[in-house]
Amino acid sequence: MSDSLVVIPYTPRPVQRQIHEQLETHRFCVLVTHRQMGKTVCAVNHLLKKALQNPRKHARYFYVAPFLKQAKMIAWDYLKRFAAPLPAVTILETELCIKLPTGARIWVVGADNPDALRGTYADGVVLDEYAQIKPDVFTEIIRPMLLSREGWVVFMGTPKGQNAFYELFNRAQKLAKSEPQLWWTGIFRADTSGVIAPEELEHVRQETPELIFRQEYLCDFTASAENILISITDVLQACGRRYTSADLRGAPKIMGVDPARFGDDRSVIFLRHGLVAHEPLVFQKLDNMALAQRVAHQIETFHPDGVFIDAGCGGGVIDRLRQLGFIVTEVAFGSTPYHPGQYANKRAEMWGEMARWIKEVGQLPATAELQADLCQVAYDYDAAGRLRLEAKEKIKARCGKSPDLADALALTFAAPVCPRMADGVEFAKSEYEIL
Repeated sequence: MSDSLVVIPYTPRPVQRQIHEQLETHRFCVLVTHRQMGKTVCAVNHLLKKALQNPRKHARYFYVAPFLKQAKMIAWDYLKRFAAPLPAVTILETELCIKLPTGARIWVVGADNPDALRGTYADGVVLDEYAQIKPDVFTEIIRPMLLSREGWVVFMGTPKGQNAFYELFNRAQKLAKSEPQLWWTGIFRADTSGVIAPEELEHVRQETPELIFRQEYLCDFTASAENILISITDVLQACGRRYTSADLRGAPKIMGVDPARFGDDRSVIFLRHGLVAHEPLVFQKLDNMALAQRVAHQIETFHPDGVFIDAGCGGGVIDRLRQLGFIVTEVAFGSTPYHPGQYANKRAEMWGEMARWIKEVGQLPATAELQADLCQVAYDYDAAGRLRLEAKEKIKARCGKSPDLADALALTFAAPVCPRMADGVEFAKSEYEIL
């Protein structure tokens, strides 16, 4: 093949460009997308580009769907359409294979007959709708195919509950932190991708059962779970609320501080003015003295009526702030709640009251990490019928990180807070400041 430029007849959408940047620079990618985002088109063109650029002889690439009929109906048509205008391309219809002028080949196959792939090698593989593919297809067949060529793989799909795809996504999030040069995870929801017009998406929401809409369009792995304390629907509704300064008159200002527990956790400061939560302030690898200085600055700027700090790892921060003359309240997550008949401990109470606030009146910032943190905590009831939450250690083991941002917001519900005096009159507390 000559060195002349080969152009694939494909113009990616802005969100697809974001995805391509990550696929180009990572060997293992886990892509979670909403319906009709264009992930298959994105993947097919990534396969074409990598195959055209590969200088090795006899390069092999595979697009794998759960079923051969599905793969043929969707990906095969796309592959032929985008490859046809390229020079000297051979389309092998009976084999569902494209042969490029470089000698590289791309096959479209189904995971319903995975043994057909045994014994071969691969430079790159796309596993589409991975939630419907048995996990051993990757571990027993696809992964060995990548060894000799150090090939890459893209796992992609739409959530189908808390299944193997969900477990893979959580595991990949951990690996993306420990091996960021190899692993990447991306999640693209319909309300943020820009692919579906807002008016059309609203029509879809009205016409679709809530659980399916959350799963298929909001990429909510927990949509079918009955034990998630806060749903993505509640969070998004809270993100869409808007209040004026008049609505906040007389509301207490509260600060929650969640110091980092471990080396890879984050320290978070959350400011809430009654019905409105502000953007969280997030810090990494900050020692107690430095964090205390940041908190002191926010106190002097925000003038909160109450400052609540997690006592678990915040002892040094609390001591330093008190030494500086600030009044702060330490909160032990495992301590006795104000309502011991309703909540198992203080942590469950703070989250329970925060969940009620979010569902009924609260305004949240549109922060993707906060939204994810809020929607990943499960709950149950103890023998006495009291609400209790999934242990932090279990959440971190499952998701690869602690819900630091949500914990900091929950701290703003640690205790009743009276607003400041105005013209000698103390404002009445909102019911959402009374535990």
